Amino acid sequence: MNDSITLRLSRLDACALSDASDKLGIVACVTGLPPLSATRKIFGRVHTVKLVKKEDAPAPSGKPVHLGSKAIMACAPGEIIVVEQNTGLDAGSWGGILSMGAKVRGIAGVIASGPVRDIDEAKQMDFAVYGPRTTARTARGRLVEAATDVPVNIGGIAVDAGDYVLADGSAVVFVRAADAERVVGEAEKIARREAAMAKALMEGKPITEVMGADYEHMLG
Repeated sequence: MNDSITLRLSRLDACALSDASDKLGIVACVTGLPPLSATRKIFGRVHTVKLVKKEDAPAPSGKPVHLGSKAIMACAPGEIIVVEQNTGLDAGSWGGILSMGAKVRGIAGVIASGPVRDIDEAKQMDFAVYGPRTTARTARGRLVEAATDVPVNIGGIAVDAGDYVLADGSAVVFVRAADAERVVGEAEKIARREAAMAKALMEGKPITEVMGADYEHMLG
């Protein structure tokens, strides 16, 4: 984990990042994609996968490759795969063999905007998968991969390969690479303020004083 932004994300949570993005006027938070297999936070740089309906597939070129496989091979350890599956079809955006391949490669986890399958397998191997819901329906004959490492849309947020993401039990928050320094820096300030508030509470200060005007105007 040589990337300094990734290291700094490890000390933050989705709420601090979301608050920082709000303060800077950046739309970044996606709700409704909870952890489905492992409860731990995941964070890091992103590789993207765009899935489409089979009938909307681009003309094939070269040897067929199973969806998600290229992204797995593109990832360095600790990175995260983000899958756009906005077709509305009840079909798996991600599955068990893919989870195993990603786990073996040291990938931190997967975030999908569509249903995922084989979630029991992901739980057994302690591989983090975030998504809206589960399914047993295969992608075969229904979905194809349009491209890897292209711009995708996750919950209305534009995400590019090389951007950052942090996902935990509260939400998924994306950070564009170009905004990373200022968003993470602002989130660190917010986290420090909240840590000071928690310390004051533990020392006996009344919560009505701790959560007063300073807290209400934290994002101002």
